[in-house]
Amino acid sequence: MTQQAGPGAVPKAAPADAKAESGDGAEAVSRTGAGTGSGSGSGSEETPRAQGHVMHPDGFGAAFCASMAGLCAEVAVAGTLGVLVMLSREHEGLPHGLMMIAAVVFVVALLSVLVSGFVTAVAVMPALALARRVTRRPGRREGPLWNAAAVPVVSAVAVAVFGGVSALGSLSPASPVKYLLWWASLTAALLPATLIAGAAGRRVREGRATRMARRVSRDGALAWLAVGAVGAAVYGTGLVSVYQPPRFDTEQLAGTWTDGRGGTVRLAEDGAAVADGLDNYVWDGTGKDRPTDCDGAGTWKPVKGGGKIEGMSLRIGSCELKRNWSVSGTAKEPRLYHEIGKPGSGKRYVLTKIVKHKK
Repeated sequence: MTQQAGPGAVPKAAPADAKAESGDGAEAVSRTGAGTGSGSGSGSEETPRAQGHVMHPDGFGAAFCASMAGLCAEVAVAGTLGVLVMLSREHEGLPHGLMMIAAVVFVVALLSVLVSGFVTAVAVMPALALARRVTRRPGRREGPLWNAAAVPVVSAVAVAVFGGVSALGSLSPASPVKYLLWWASLTAALLPATLIAGAAGRRVREGRATRMARRVSRDGALAWLAVGAVGAAVYGTGLVSVYQPPRFDTEQLAGTWTDGRGGTVRLAEDGAAVADGLDNYVWDGTGKDRPTDCDGAGTWKPVKGGGKIEGMSLRIGSCELKRNWSVSGTAKEPRLYHEIGKPGSGKRYVLTKIVKHKK
């Protein structure tokens, strides 16, 4: 039995797809698939794609991830090249032990990720935004050339900002050459990451599936392995030798050493020492070491470690000079040095041995 509506009932509206046939007799079919009555109980709304609309993301996430991957790959390759070059030159030594090496690698990798994210946020993405803004004008089409052209501009702004802050903090601006070198180095570092990020964002906006970050990570890992393999082959075949500090005995340490600025110290084989204008760095109470001339007689003795001479200990009583000097340089050009200033500052006071050539 058919239920009849009451006299005061409001008739329900017919759904859109339940309309009668059109003028030519064809039945109209709705794209939305309406007919979700109150009795369905779902209450869910249709997505824009289901309603016939296509979403066009701006590609920000893909570009950001691709840029980070590219910067991390650059750090890995550049760091490996730096280590390979450092092995052939004078250096303080590399970490020893499996746990120490693993810890150093983990810290470097973590810092690389953090720094790459920061650089992407403050430099790469602004460069892409600048390129997109410029290409909005009629007659200009977005492409890698515009992305590349935006990198020097962003690099110049970054150098100006950070260089200005550094100059204000130290009250001594750097030379224009240093600013130019910083700008060139930053531009070279940002250019690959910016081009990669631009390509990743463009693929997403064009509706093409992209895995640019994964591809960059894979290619970067392959490049890192290739650099490491070439370096191992170069050192393994003996084309390049690993640096070794010179090994001296007491007779080789004896002689005249100079700082190149008029200061000398003469070391005798019997342990006697005579200083003439040698710089004696004394703590001045303001956080700096200031040199004073040291003249007079004293003593010296070799400092051994691991069964070999690693330096010498010098004592000059007249000027209260008490220093331990480390051996560096090469067998042909030996040097003695000790650190000055704050620990870890990298500043050294260096003496070079005066070698008398036989006629």
